[in-house]
Amino acid sequence: MFKNKKIQFLKFALFLGLFVFSFFGARTVNAATIYFSPSSGNFSVGNILTMSVLVNTQSKAINNSNAIINFPAGLLEVVSISKSGSIFSLWVEEPSFSNSAGTISFDGGLPTPGFNGTAGKIVNIVFRIRNAGTASLVFSSAAVRANDGYGTDILQTKANAQFNLISEERPIAPPPVTLGTPQAPSISSPTHSDSNKWYSNNSPKFMWDVPSGITGVRLLVGRLPTATPTILYTEPISERQLEDFADGVWYFHAQFKNEAGWGGIAHFRFQIDTEKPSRFELTEIPRKDITEPKTKFIFDAKDETSGIDHYKVQIDAGSSQVWQDDGSHKYETPVLEPGKHTLIAKAVDKAGNSLANSVEFTIEALKPPTITEYPKELQSGEILKVEGNTYLNSKVVLWLQREKEDAQSYSIESDKNGNFTFIADEKSKDGIYKLWAEAIDDRGARSEPSDKLTIIVQRLAILEIATRATIFLIIIIPLIALLIILLMLVWYLWHKFITMRNRLQKEVREAEQALHKAFDLLKEDIREHIKMLEKAQTKRRLTEEEEKIIKQLKKDLDDAEKFVRKEIEDIEKEVK
Repeated sequence: MFKNKKIQFLKFALFLGLFVFSFFGARTVNAATIYFSPSSGNFSVGNILTMSVLVNTQSKAINNSNAIINFPAGLLEVVSISKSGSIFSLWVEEPSFSNSAGTISFDGGLPTPGFNGTAGKIVNIVFRIRNAGTASLVFSSAAVRANDGYGTDILQTKANAQFNLISEERPIAPPPVTLGTPQAPSISSPTHSDSNKWYSNNSPKFMWDVPSGITGVRLLVGRLPTATPTILYTEPISERQLEDFADGVWYFHAQFKNEAGWGGIAHFRFQIDTEKPSRFELTEIPRKDITEPKTKFIFDAKDETSGIDHYKVQIDAGSSQVWQDDGSHKYETPVLEPGKHTLIAKAVDKAGNSLANSVEFTIEALKPPTITEYPKELQSGEILKVEGNTYLNSKVVLWLQREKEDAQSYSIESDKNGNFTFIADEKSKDGIYKLWAEAIDDRGARSEPSDKLTIIVQRLAILEIATRATIFLIIIIPLIALLIILLMLVWYLWHKFITMRNRLQKEVREAEQALHKAFDLLKEDIREHIKMLEKAQTKRRLTEEEEKIIKQLKKDLDDAEKFVRKEIEDIEKEVK
């Protein structure tokens, strides 16, 4: 609905533009040319004729063009119309054709600033030649509108096309070669080197060596395999670059001239295909069993010019593989895991052009195996045995994972009743195990994993006791030894302390005795001096100064005695 409204709007806009143009008058001089490429040539019945509709704006910017083309339906049949590479991005009327009526029509445009050029491609048309005759392609109506705000039709020339359609190709006999004329040129092409190969490059280049004495070269490009060149170069050239050639099989003809005349003619075939395949459909062939791990698809691709060469196929994130169709168009996938998958394929034509398509599909999983017997607990060293049931005569992959280690897989086969038994080759180690299983049938189809089961493997009791005893010995004995060392160290330090204290007490006592002795001597000496002063007092009266000295000496003696006694007592307390 949105697309129809868009088309109606564009038609209205164009109608309004034409109305304004007719009301106000033309503002731009007619100049544009609409034409076909190629516009002439000889073609054989049954072959493909590919051409383009082009516009030359003559230095004027345009934003719209429409046309109706008539062609002889009895001679030509439209295979396809393509907008690939078109200058237009908006279409009031999509390019269409009618083989019964012999008409082709289109109406396209583009926004400002429009297009300005000499070879603007509008559409590509692919014809199939049905019968022999002269086929004319005629623009019965056409318009090219300027990007001037008025929709001015600036179309001046409608260049029609005419082709000679031949029922059977007959080689054209070359004129007789005069004695002494040059040999045919040896033509090579750096862009289209292999005459039997298709190329997507539509601008081929041809080269040849020009011998001495050559006075002229004649060239021709056409559809016939043998023809006499007609385009003369009086100044001999050694190469020719062609531009924007239509798709199909072409022939490049070249001839040399010397003083004796024109020589032999060389014919070089080249093939061009610039268009990707016109159709590529992927269809999954229905499966009777949705668990089938291989899926088949119908690859329906078509390329009118060079034909489909091969396919590139990729499944999910895997690498791309080349697949060659054997003519059945049936592609079968490799064995795939259960789940959703995406097939991505490219149909590649013989020129390397490709058209991609993709399809999603799902492979259902088989039912997982059922584990019927297994030990929930084991003693270390015991053999693990597991029993279960699954599909008949199928492969069972049993997985065993010990705590954080990598899971180990073991393959066993089920019997005719679907039963299977697993007996481990190695003795079990202590730890916590996870156990699960998957089934794979003879087709390669896989099941989902079964539920994960837990098995606890414990150590033997005697090993546990021994381990604990070992742990006890390893931990307790060093602790006891350390404690003994600490006790010995404490005893040693205490002994050193007592010895030092006794020595210190002895030295203090000796110092005390020496101090007492020294102080007693000092005290006696002072007392003697005091007595002498007191005796002098009986003989004569002492001066006031001498009496002060006696009193001060007595006082100092008492103070010194008290101080010495106190310090000795403090030292004795500290030592104790």
